[in-house]
Amino acid sequence: MSVSRISSRVSATRVALAGGIALSSVVLLSGTAFAHVSVQPQGEAAKGGYATVNIKVPNERDNASTVKVEVNFPLDHPLASVMPQPVPGWKAEVTKSKLSKPLELHGKKINEAVSKVTWTADGSKIAPGQFQQFPLSLGQLPEDADQLVLKAIQTYDNKEVVRWIEEQKEGAEEPQNPAPVLKLSAASADHHGGAAPSASASAPAADDKAGHGDDSHEKEETAAADSSDTTARILGVIGILVGIAGVAFGVLAGRRRSA
Repeated sequence: MSVSRISSRVSATRVALAGGIALSSVVLLSGTAFAHVSVQPQGEAAKGGYATVNIKVPNERDNASTVKVEVNFPLDHPLASVMPQPVPGWKAEVTKSKLSKPLELHGKKINEAVSKVTWTADGSKIAPGQFQQFPLSLGQLPEDADQLVLKAIQTYDNKEVVRWIEEQKEGAEEPQNPAPVLKLSAASADHHGGAAPSASASAPAADDKAGHGDDSHEKEETAAADSSDTTARILGVIGILVGIAGVAFGVLAGRRRSA
C-alpha cells in the first residue's frame, strides 16, 4: 500500500472521529439544556388571586431515578394556602412555619404559612429519560411581588442531591442550577386566577374578546419562553447535522483518495 493511500485513510479517519465527537457533544448539550426543575402556571397566575401550577421535574441522570422532590416557598411573600393534588405513587407532605408578621386573608389573621411541600416516592420513581408533574393549588398570591422564587431540591435513589436554588441575576447568564420562578401577571378584577385547563380551552373566544392586558402580558412571556426553547432546539439540530455531514465527508474523502 502506498504512503499516499495510508495518509488519505488516516485523514479520513480523523475527520470521521472529529465529526463523531461533535455529534456526541451536541446531543449531550441539547439533552441537558431543558433538564431544569420548573414551575408552570395552568392558566393565569395573577397578583392577589389564586392559581394552579405544575412543578415539572425531569430526570437528569442516566443511571439513577428521582425519589424525592422538595419545593420551598418564600416567607417574605407568604401563601396561606398551598394544596397538592394527589399524584399516584407519590406521598405529599405540607410543612407550615410561623410568621413573624401575621397574614390577613378574608378578614382573618393567619399566623402561619406553608413553607415547604415534599413529595416522596411511594411505589413510583422518575426514571431516566422521564419527567413528572406535581400539581399545586396556590393562594392567595401576593399583590406586592412580580414573581415567586420556589427553591427546589431533587434527590436520586443513588443518594445524589441536586439543589435548584440559584436565583437569576439581571443581565447575567442563567446559573447552572436555577431555582424555579413563578411569574405573576397584573391583578385581575375578580382576584380569582388559575382556571382549570378545560375551562380555558372551552372559551378562548371570550378571553380574546375581553382583551385583558393580563392575558397579553402572559402570552408575551410564554412566547418568549417558547422562542428561547425553539432557538436552543434548532441550534441542537444544526449541530447534529453538522456532525453527520463531517462523518459523511470524511468517509467519501477516504474513498475518493483510495480510488
